[in-house]
Amino acid sequence: MRDAIFHLKRNRNVSLQAQIRETLVDAILGGQLGAGEPLPSSRRMAENLGVSRNTVVLAYQNLVDDGYLIPRERSGYYVNEEMCGQAVSPTPAQSPHAVNDTGPDWEARFRVHPSRQENIEKAIDWSSYPYPFVYGQVDQQLFPLAAWRECARQALGRRAMDAWTGDRQIHDDPMLIEQIRTHILPRRGITAGADEILVTMGAQNALYILASLLFTEDTTVGVEDPGYPDMFNIARLKTERVRPIPVDQHGLPADERIDGCEYLYVTPSHQFPTTATMPLARREELLARAERNDAILIEDDYEFETNYVGRQTPALKSMDQGGRVIYVGSLSKSLFPGLRLGYMVASKRLIEEARALRRLMLRHPPTVNQRQTALFLSLGHHDALIHRLHREFRTRWEAMDQALQHFLPASAIRPGFGGTSFWVRGPEKLDAQELAARARAEGVLIEPGRVHFLGTDRPKNYFRLAFSSLPAERIEPGIRILSELIYGFGRL
Repeated sequence: MRDAIFHLKRNRNVSLQAQIRETLVDAILGGQLGAGEPLPSSRRMAENLGVSRNTVVLAYQNLVDDGYLIPRERSGYYVNEEMCGQAVSPTPAQSPHAVNDTGPDWEARFRVHPSRQENIEKAIDWSSYPYPFVYGQVDQQLFPLAAWRECARQALGRRAMDAWTGDRQIHDDPMLIEQIRTHILPRRGITAGADEILVTMGAQNALYILASLLFTEDTTVGVEDPGYPDMFNIARLKTERVRPIPVDQHGLPADERIDGCEYLYVTPSHQFPTTATMPLARREELLARAERNDAILIEDDYEFETNYVGRQTPALKSMDQGGRVIYVGSLSKSLFPGLRLGYMVASKRLIEEARALRRLMLRHPPTVNQRQTALFLSLGHHDALIHRLHREFRTRWEAMDQALQHFLPASAIRPGFGGTSFWVRGPEKLDAQELAARARAEGVLIEPGRVHFLGTDRPKNYFRLAFSSLPAERIEPGIRILSELIYGFGRL
């Protein structure tokens, strides 16, 4: 065997043992290693790669267990001929260099063009910046990795295998449904049966399911302006009748401006992105007006777990006596965005159809993830995490408020709810898009606010600053850099 097959990248987020295995498997399946070919001794391989001998021995033994290698006593390890050359070589027609000018005219076939929609854009490498004021990301130092790993160990144990190895078809993990029903929803004042809850791949998946079930080209959908761009875009895939309704300091208005809307998307607890909290009186007015107009309210309670300042306000769904509120929640905000788990709460009949539609899309979110999350909730780890986040976010919230008041006075209203972001209004002539580009060059990431507005005359001087992933001590220096950029360049 040629030693040159191997080279390990020390900066990869993969263990050295896993890298050795990966390289060997690729070589065996691809035919670079022939049947019966001997591998270098573990000592020689370790010297060539600059790793410990134990690392190589464990990698070799792992490949023996999986049938890739055959050990021979006092001789070494040899490639199992049954595993050789199983990768399919591309035919000439499949060659990546082949050019086919007679392929389908995809542009003529597209019914919709989601790629042309304007979306929130975030730097993938945000964590490499010193001042990432990026919404929705987590501070890994605050996450209880040991507890999450223990839940994974339990979920993957022999006793729990029945919960996730089989095909549950359209059903969710009953343990997670029970935790949502008895642990999470009561905090929002919501009572629901198990057949009134659907687990989704995040809140977006829930919104897409609802739009697919309920919206037609003749449907009028009212959305908050400014608001959640993904909701704008989801609705626009189904109907052109998406009506922007300007929000005020109390969120979505409950007056004649919402008349004629068959569906209303609303974020009453923590308006997205202005952070306004809708008062109880307006919630009652909104429900009453929806009843008179025969309208349905889609309540996105995306960040209710981060209320560490004001008193808990009841969810709109908890006040709903007529079954007009569809409640959408997310576990990604309190855990981590990569989890992609959310839930929908609505009438049994709507959930029944939503479940059937989800089956055609993805059957159900991975049940092993559902069981691990259910264990995390049931064992109290989620509550402990929320308590820890509240303490830390309160400190960061105060640091952000003080920094903004000092460097950019009167630019933002301190969110009375708490949350993880501030909505900032810059000088009238400020172009937040240009500011974002200049700030990025200085190590500061911000989110321009123009994407959150509908219509043609969208203001350019708003931007959002989030602190969920940023330690408190880095908030003030980052805001200072922003203020210098805003006031130091006359053309801004």
